[in-house]
Amino acid sequence: MLNRILSAIGLEKRSTIGVNGWPVPLSATAVTPESAQGVGACYAAVALIAEAIGSLPLKLYRQDGDDRKAATEHPLHTVLHRAPNGQQSATEFWEWMVSSMLLTGNAYAKVTRGFDGQVRSLDPMVTDRVTIMRKGETIAGYEYTNRDGVRERLLPAEVFHLRHRAGNDPLVGVSPIAAARAVIQLAQAEAQHGQSTFDNGTKASGIITMPGRLKPEQRQAIAQSWQSQYAGGSNAGKVPIMEEGSSFVPISLSLADSEWVASRRFSVEEVARIFKVPPVLIGDLSHSTYSNSVAMDMFFAKHTLGRHLSAIEGAINRQLLTPAAARTMYAEFSLEGLLRGASTERAAFYSSGISDGWMLKSEARKLENLPAIEGLDDEKEGGHSVPTPAPLPYPSKQQEAMA
Repeated sequence: MLNRILSAIGLEKRSTIGVNGWPVPLSATAVTPESAQGVGACYAAVALIAEAIGSLPLKLYRQDGDDRKAATEHPLHTVLHRAPNGQQSATEFWEWMVSSMLLTGNAYAKVTRGFDGQVRSLDPMVTDRVTIMRKGETIAGYEYTNRDGVRERLLPAEVFHLRHRAGNDPLVGVSPIAAARAVIQLAQAEAQHGQSTFDNGTKASGIITMPGRLKPEQRQAIAQSWQSQYAGGSNAGKVPIMEEGSSFVPISLSLADSEWVASRRFSVEEVARIFKVPPVLIGDLSHSTYSNSVAMDMFFAKHTLGRHLSAIEGAINRQLLTPAAARTMYAEFSLEGLLRGASTERAAFYSSGISDGWMLKSEARKLENLPAIEGLDDEKEGGHSVPTPAPLPYPSKQQEAMA
């Protein structure tokens, strides 16, 4: 009641606390996932991360002693690696999930299980139509409203939930655009300033001065005449003709004088910073060279994708595998394709692996999509072929975690 009274007399209080306790400036305008993607750097950063993860092979592995092999016969392997549902490929599904997580802080998919309790499909759920139902400090379930307005309540085991870095609520994620809303607002304001400048068609606004005092209708007629003849991009560059002793006096700075271009470039760096991606990978080539571009690729794979891949793998192992299966099975993305590098670097990598004994020659040919050669892995001793001992397993993230 007190809030309504204050609002009625224009003294309402505005909270400075945003999603999950993150501060929001009092002058904040609406920054939504849709409007944020209107900022080119934001769209490029989200696309870069989502498309990179969507293109990586995701497989389910079974641990067998010190070795492992792909569990291709398991239903979840097909869901993760090939077709999560009847409408999307694996690439499309993971792109959508990661984009949703980055833009809204959370991503949801409905889990459909078979009679044996194994996952048969994952169907994406639009984030803004999902309501989390809490019971104390735990999630008791989810309520989802589909496009037809039908509400459905789901148990925690029936929803696959990815969350971005959490705020003061560890169970709900916060997106970069919510945590750093002012960065997106500044980029939007700069774009609006540039658009307004070009729409008005002059480098600088100013004052039209005339001798004597004008009547209101005369002022309006002059303003309309100036607007129709000299404003707008199509009228840029025209020479104005002044009448009866009038003159035009510019009073504002040009885009160059106001460092508009430099501030636009800085906004790109700021957006890259909140998404933790190298600016060179989203089109800012102002400080790029060949050597640091290669290094930035490695930085992106290790420091940007590393966290997201680890979080997705952990969510799969915790939410989609049964307790019995989780003891011997795990999901893992393959980064080899992303880190292939140049031909000379790949050749050195294969040579090192073969000589150190953790890779076979046939495996190197397989990674290069070359046809198999019979007996390639056999060693020659006394004119007889001796099978090469099986190499040690390539160290995986799962084995490193278990060590």
